[in-house]
Amino acid sequence: MFKQACLMATQQRSLSSLISVRELQSALGSVKILDGSWHMPNTNRDPYQEYLNKRIVGSQFFGIDTIKDTTINLPHMLPSPTSFADAVGKLGIDQNDHVVVYDTAGVFSACRVYWTFKVFGHQSISILNGGLPLWEKMNGPIETGPPSPVESKQYKVPKLDTELVRNYDQVLSNAREIESGKEGALVIDARPYARFTGEAPEPREGLSSGAMPGSISIAFNQVVQSGEMLNDDKLRQVFESNGVDISKDIITSCGSGITASILYLALERIGAKHLAVYDGSWTEYAAQNDAIIIKKQ
Repeated sequence: MFKQACLMATQQRSLSSLISVRELQSALGSVKILDGSWHMPNTNRDPYQEYLNKRIVGSQFFGIDTIKDTTINLPHMLPSPTSFADAVGKLGIDQNDHVVVYDTAGVFSACRVYWTFKVFGHQSISILNGGLPLWEKMNGPIETGPPSPVESKQYKVPKLDTELVRNYDQVLSNAREIESGKEGALVIDARPYARFTGEAPEPREGLSSGAMPGSISIAFNQVVQSGEMLNDDKLRQVFESNGVDISKDIITSCGSGITASILYLALERIGAKHLAVYDGSWTEYAAQNDAIIIKKQ
């Protein structure tokens, strides 16, 4: 039993923030696996029903649209520390577990779950590169139907790491600084370029497209191809070619905080240290009367 526990601990320590199918196959039984799938509302897809239909063996479902702040009318904002601890404990996870997150797109919404755990101080977490599609392609074990019940654990209520998250007042203040000619944090926008420039409309009715002052566009599909995140060397090339200095303060943003988390993971992997996600992202920002919006078309 002691040797087995040591082996499991060694496997957990060897897993980086982005792991391969083979690595997860080797770690089955020593990690906790979460399906973090999410889809845009206009796709009419139910991620939980898809989870019941097909999932990685032993996985539990992390509902991005249920484990959230329910007191405000914004999509999937961070839950309170108490709500997070309660939800994660019911999934059979505690602070000592290594968590691996995947989704049905490859590398997409799982990154939001990854960032959420990081915000609440859970460092032992990885993303499955290629997600469920690559897992299936490489004959990883699949199960269907209702998941087996798990024993709830006591997850100690964590503290929120305020360095990893930005709110509206903070990004508005940053936008005003840049407008006045001062150097602020760099905002990197993961939305499609046409929405960033203002040429294409936002998918959420009533929101203006456009961009924050001084922000740059690096759409999330520049760092993810065919459902897999690029290797670290290619990630560096993407950000360097767009003039990103990873030693500076960086805020990632998108439509509602999902694809901003993809950029968060990509930047974290290449060594960015002063890195945060704007939780409400464009859905919150563009809805405010005093937001500064630039049309670049």
